[in-house]
Amino acid sequence: MALATEEDLLKVRHAVRAATLAVGFGIVDQTRVVTAASELARNAYIHGGGGTLTIEYPRRHGGRGLRLTFRDDGPGIPDTDAALVDGFTTGTGLGHGLGGARRLMDDFEVRTAPGAGTTVIATRWVNR
Repeated sequence: MALATEEDLLKVRHAVRAATLAVGFGIVDQTRVVTAASELARNAYIHGGGGTLTIEYPRRHGGRGLRLTFRDDGPGIPDTDAALVDGFTTGTGLGHGLGGARRLMDDFEVRTAPGAGTTVIATRWVNR
């Protein structure tokens, strides 16, 4: 799924909401995952100049999950540790986006390098 326009950000929220229903998340977990996806999509769009979202449905030990992979070809994140700290921002936001998204998901990985873009892989499990 492309992240190239403001309209795409809305499409991401709808697609992720539908995916949470397909996996069987309750309303609280649906909201958590959609909120995290919205933050990560916005980061890819604003800071990465656009990107893509891939939605997957992994399984482990009998449990189902939802994995969201956001990729962009932007400038990368110079200091990932700092970017995950609440209050850190490179724009006008409150600085809760990346760290907040990490707290809302069960598994969270950031792959980035200066000039090489960023990939964020976030997974939430139904049976934790």
